[in-house]
Formats: sequence, C-alpha cells, structure tokens
Amino acid sequence: MDLFKLSNNGLSPIDHDAFSLEKDIQTLVENNLKTLFDLEFVSTEFAIDAFRLDTLCFDDETNSFVIVEYKKGSSYSVIDQGYSYLSIMLNNKADFILEFNEKQDRTLKRDEVDWSSSRVIFVSPAFNSFQKNSVNFKDVPFELWEIKKFKGGVIALERHQSSSKESISNISGNAANSVISQVSSEVKVLREEDHVAKLSDKGVEVWNTLRERLEELPDTIFYARKGYVGFKKDNSVVCFIHFLKNHLSIEVSRGNISPNSEKSKGFFTLDDPKNFASERHWTHKNGVTGHSYTIKVSSLDDLEYSMYLLKQKYEVL
Repeated sequence: MDLFKLSNNGLSPIDHDAFSLEKDIQTLVENNLKTLFDLEFVSTEFAIDAFRLDTLCFDDETNSFVIVEYKKGSSYSVIDQGYSYLSIMLNNKADFILEFNEKQDRTLKRDEVDWSSSRVIFVSPAFNSFQKNSVNFKDVPFELWEIKKFKGGVIALERHQSSSKESISNISGNAANSVISQVSSEVKVLREEDHVAKLSDKGVEVWNTLRERLEELPDTIFYARKGYVGFKKDNSVVCFIHFLKNHLSIEVSRGNISPNSEKSKGFFTLDDPKNFASERHWTHKNGVTGHSYTIKVSSLDDLEYSMYLLKQKYEVL
C-alpha cells in the first residue's frame, strides 16, 4: 500500500515509517479499538491455560468476544493459532465472562454472549501469500488486517478479504474430533449470500438493486453478521438489513437518550412525509433508551423513497 500527497496537481510519495516493535502495534490498536474496529476493550495479555491472548475485546453489536493478535514476522500459522484460541475460549467460557466482569463497569451473563459469533483478528504490517491462502475459505472466523505507518503520523489499515466459496470443512484430514471441526460446530461465519438465499426471486431483484444504489455512496462497506447484513459509512453503522422471503426489513438507528435526557451524537429525526418508516424504542438495563426506524422494502417501487430515507442517516454520520 502506497500513499501520496497532492500538491499543485502533483503527487509526492509519503515515506513508510516502520513499527519498531510488535508491542508498538498493540499499544496503538488498544488505544484506538473503538475507532478502528468498533470494539470494546476488555483486557490486555489475558492468560488462560498455556496461552496469553494479546488483546481481549467485546463486540456490543454481536454480543460476542473478539481476540486481537499482533504479529511483525511471518513465521506462524494463522489457522493453527486462530483455531487454538477459539477452542480455548469455547472451552473456558466462564473465565472469559469473569475477566469481562472484573474489568468492566457492567455485568455480563453467560446467556447474554453469542459464542457463535466469536472471532479472531490478526493485525500485522504484512501477511505472506501462504498466510493469506490459508484463510481463503468462506467460513473461517478470522480477519487479517495489514497496518502501515507513514511519516507524519499517518496510519493505514486494510483488510484481506477472502473470495473463496469453499468451506474449510472440506479440507482433507478434517476429522470429526479435530480442533477445526469442534470450533466450526459452534462458531458460525455467515456471508451475504447466506442471507440472500432466503429471498424469493423478487426479493433478490430488490436486494441487488438496493445494494447497487447504496454502493454509489462513498466510504461505505457491507458486512454480514448472524441475522442481518450491516451497512457502514467508514466505521459507523448506517443500517442493519434483515432478509425475509418477500421483502427487506431495514433497521436504521436513530440514536440513544440517556436517563438525564441527553441525546447521543448523531441523534436525528427522520423526515418522512409518507410515514413509510415505523419507529420503535427500548430501554437498556442502565436506563438508556435506544431508538430506531424500520423501513420495509417490498418492491422496486419502494427503492427511491427508501434511499431518500437512508441518505438522511448517512449524512448525519
């Protein structure tokens, strides 16, 4: 990855500034977990059995634990390490919940954790071709992120995305009692096509058209989670898209209101003259009320107005 600075219609390269130590990467990421990955920091160097996990996080969106590991070299297997870490987590669930409860100012119960959404994030200045190919399956619960540092304090972060439709369960030697099989039986990695498969032919047409329209907006990405496909602008969620047979149900977060009536950043009111969206709200244990709008898209005729509504959320982020 190369970066350039534009000056008088000319480009000059920005020089790389290498990380001196693996710990430098860890400190940078831990101090910026919310900005980089939208994760809540739990603890650093968490020791469990014979392992020491670099960073333990919690994903409030999926109610799951996330392990972040940092590497400067390339002499390790992300498959072996990743599945070992997830196996340790799934076999020691109580220890992870205890660590969360001791380090956070809120209490987490076992049934509040979605263990099927657990994952490992590897962060490194570079991954070799072997490491990238080893996770080139549609259902490995790992993410590879390359981080680069440039002169002037510029940081770049880029994810390596798998393009394979092959399942890791098909690899040879994957016995029923292997670590991969044991983890895969509990941790489920869903992709966009898994959700699209629920739709009727009409629903697929609506989704494909909506997706094309949303992709036209700059700085946006789609990502699949259990139950929905999320749509983000940079690192902020625009909406969650739920797939039913004949329509899409799009949930747009309006924002939160604290017990003292303080509204969260970006809290907005939808301009909806057709009353197309419905609003709902709920109360969290801490007294904060969450608010969202739901948009039902059943046909191509709904798309233009739906885009008008979605862009209002996009523009306040």
